[in-house]
Amino acid sequence: MARKYFGTDGIRGKVGVKPITPDFVMRLGYAAGKVLAQQDQSGATKPTVLIGKDTRVSGYMLEAALEAGFAAAGVDVMLSGPMPTPAIAYLTRALRLSAGVVISASHNPYDDNGIKFFSAQGTKLPDEIELAIEAELDQEMQCVSSDKLGKAKRLRDANGRYIEFCKSTYPNELDLRGLKIVVDCAHGAAYDIAPHVFHELGAEVIAIGNQPNGFNINDEVGATAPDALSLAVRANHADLGIALDGDADRLLMVDKYGKIYDGDQLLYLMVLDRLAIGPVAGAVGTLMTNMAVELAFKKLGVGFARAKVGDRYVLELMQQNNWLLGGEGSGHLLCLDKHTTGDGIVSALQVLSALKRNGKSLDQCFDDLQLFPQVLINVRVKPSFDWQKNEKLVSEKAAVEQELQGKGRVLIRASGTEPLIRVMVETSDSNDAQRLARRLADCIQ
Repeated sequence: MARKYFGTDGIRGKVGVKPITPDFVMRLGYAAGKVLAQQDQSGATKPTVLIGKDTRVSGYMLEAALEAGFAAAGVDVMLSGPMPTPAIAYLTRALRLSAGVVISASHNPYDDNGIKFFSAQGTKLPDEIELAIEAELDQEMQCVSSDKLGKAKRLRDANGRYIEFCKSTYPNELDLRGLKIVVDCAHGAAYDIAPHVFHELGAEVIAIGNQPNGFNINDEVGATAPDALSLAVRANHADLGIALDGDADRLLMVDKYGKIYDGDQLLYLMVLDRLAIGPVAGAVGTLMTNMAVELAFKKLGVGFARAKVGDRYVLELMQQNNWLLGGEGSGHLLCLDKHTTGDGIVSALQVLSALKRNGKSLDQCFDDLQLFPQVLINVRVKPSFDWQKNEKLVSEKAAVEQELQGKGRVLIRASGTEPLIRVMVETSDSNDAQRLARRLADCIQ
């Protein structure tokens, strides 16, 4: 059954435009509450849901709407205030709650927002639960009797609980003493958390992007705009920099020279660190993961598989293969023996443990990994356009792949959010990549 509201990462859109309106979000809270109440047949206690949010000004409005919807369904609510998305996943699991809800649009601008859910296990909701919530949304909203209404309370010391959890994912025998780190919090949910984690482990921390005002989340800071971090690292003569996005589930890093390292490179480094401790069966990337990473893993004897773009699909493939590590170039990185979901702070700690363990700086860790040039061309098309039915493009793709003959690859895919065809060519020669990508893009009418 096709989803009406839920995408690959919850429900998302422009604030004030359905579905991101107070009335819809209240109905969503009620629908989710009804489904959760049906799931919990024990009847011993009311289902309890944890609600967290990022720093967008619309979070106040949507939090109140969700709270009202859950209360009307007879579900108790705990409020954490601004918290990273992975923190809500952790706290939901740690406190044995029925579900967690995050009000965030991740790396998007402040006037977007979204709602995503976590199960009691701290994982994304199963498809069948999302479909059950959508079915309930089609029903008229009602209200339980007054004696069965849900209550709300504030979760005390949510920040401290999560800070301690993050620190616990870093090896006990190591610390961060001697490191000067710039931490860019994107004016987002980790602004009062991430700097404390690295400081308490011994690093000298310089925080930027830690002054949220409701309107500046991801605004020229954070993982989607890493130039700010690059400048700050060089200006402060820091050893490295860490960039998170608005809800702190993405990570990019910067070395002392200001060079930016993406999720592909950081995944490679995390695998290297695990290999220093023991064998690594494999790691999961996406269709967009740089081919040089795949070849490097092959050389190391580490398996590699590609999932569709989206951390949801990366996680699914990791679980299928029973592998612990995976990620995307965008900076969504997963370590399933540390956390159930992608976590920018936890991922940064895994990279830092690699640096500390081998006594190298970030720029010294990639001698054996030279990324292939990737040329991506976006071609705007009519919404109904199916590139696989374009005989000229299909034929040209086969010809280009023949020309590359294992020295590179071609990826053509439709955007999931816009009427675009994305044409990507990857090979060791940047001129060849540019030429071949243009050849393919020119076939799209």
